[in-house]
Amino acid sequence: MATRPISPQDHERIAGAIRAAESRTDGEIYCVVAHASGNYFFPAAFVAALATLLVSLAVAYGLEAWWLTIRLPHFVIAQLLALACFLLLLWAFPGLRIHMVPRRLRYQTAHDNALKQFLARNVHRTTARTGVLVFVSVTEHYAEVVADSGIDAKVGQHVWDDVVRELTAHAGDDRLADGFVKAIQSVGAVLAEHFPVTSGDANELDDHLVEI
Repeated sequence: MATRPISPQDHERIAGAIRAAESRTDGEIYCVVAHASGNYFFPAAFVAALATLLVSLAVAYGLEAWWLTIRLPHFVIAQLLALACFLLLLWAFPGLRIHMVPRRLRYQTAHDNALKQFLARNVHRTTARTGVLVFVSVTEHYAEVVADSGIDAKVGQHVWDDVVRELTAHAGDDRLADGFVKAIQSVGAVLAEHFPVTSGDANELDDHLVEI
């Protein structure tokens, strides 16, 4: 997924896309990009400990097959040293952790963060419950559209799946800002269809991309 930083010009483009989309609907669009949704040290450490145990067992059987012996205290010390080296690497190089975590856990962590941002940014507090969060977590290669209850009653999940698919495709090409703009336009079109702008409509959420 995207590695290029989002420039101030990109932020302005995204803000402009939000304002343009919201000019045609009573709905509200909020965008958040998280560089990572979790620390992952402890899950990665668990995987490292499990790998150390399995490799040491294989080594022990190999030594026995070759009629070699090693004293148990020395073997245990070797295991602990190997695990300590693994943990030191995970502490010194955080980028390694994500590669040792199952995809299901990565996605669940990013999904939980999306819901957290939906609530923390008050996307659920709009008057007509027509707020939409467009969320991306870069490290996990994860994107999600979270819609409030007023929208879910009229828009099927497959619509948001299409938006996410296009957003992740842009992010995969290192064009995350373009992906956000396109996603905002798509979400705006859906909102304009079901919740067209009415007189007296108020802007209830900030029109910008939040980076966390």
